[in-house]
Amino acid sequence: MPSFGPIRKKFFGISEEETTCRKRGFTITDPVKGERLETIGKTFVKGYHAALWCSSPDALYGELEKESPELRGFIYEGAGMGLALLDYFTPWNRHRHARFLRQYGSPHIYMLHVGYGWALARTPWRISRRIDRLDPLLRWLAFDGYGFHQGYFKWPAYIAKQKEPREIHDYGRRAFDQGLGRSLWFVGGADVPNVIKLLKKFPAGRQGDLWSGIGLACTYAGGADPAELAALIDHAGEYYPMLAKGSVFAAKARQRAGIVSQETETVTQIICKQTTEKAAALSDESLQDLPDDGTEPAWEIWRRRIQSHFGS
Repeated sequence: MPSFGPIRKKFFGISEEETTCRKRGFTITDPVKGERLETIGKTFVKGYHAALWCSSPDALYGELEKESPELRGFIYEGAGMGLALLDYFTPWNRHRHARFLRQYGSPHIYMLHVGYGWALARTPWRISRRIDRLDPLLRWLAFDGYGFHQGYFKWPAYIAKQKEPREIHDYGRRAFDQGLGRSLWFVGGADVPNVIKLLKKFPAGRQGDLWSGIGLACTYAGGADPAELAALIDHAGEYYPMLAKGSVFAAKARQRAGIVSQETETVTQIICKQTTEKAAALSDESLQDLPDDGTEPAWEIWRRRIQSHFGS
């Protein structure tokens, strides 16, 4: 059987140059942080290309597991995008993403859903129908991934000019902002003053979800020292519970995947005032007896339960 991997990569591939801070126009004040962010971007692209290249879930899993534990979540996120994009362009075989999730994806289920959102950003048609194929609770992470993609690749429009996605409605807009908040950490070069400067330009009604995204990014991607994290908490002020909520989600994502680094532990203890293990347990406890979607998504109820532990 011929391999179509090289053909897929030729037509859908992303150059590593697209993930450089210079190419993206990110504000970098610390070269070490810039290198870290670029490494994350390159790892994502590696996972994306692996999904395009590999001919089976077994082969893809083997390729992804070669990545170092610290970066493994990002390579799975990239694979999520690649699988979802192939599902879209090959409607006769549109279950690659679901099949990989079922067979190998449970430890990285959050990142694979976020990666699905990157593919939505590249093919923003029939979004509602495609989102309905995902886990009923975690499908909002696809909108998060969509928001991150737009902030990362199109930040002059979506961050500087605060453009809102016309193709996303209702609660999807809030989930979009949660991902957009994550992208602020990258666009601002993981530098707290730069990130806050970008954030403060948004209207107050959007800042809560943006703060949540920042909390997730600074915990999962890292890059800030304890003094910078303390400054971030001071800047958050009344939005601190949202910042901590995002940090809890990052702690849970890393704990579930078994890739908690020392930096993750340090950041979680500073922002959430508890260990990564306890923060992950808080996430699990907040899932208990979660109702089905009603006037508001169960996803938001879960988030609000976590947030309540850090203040009103």
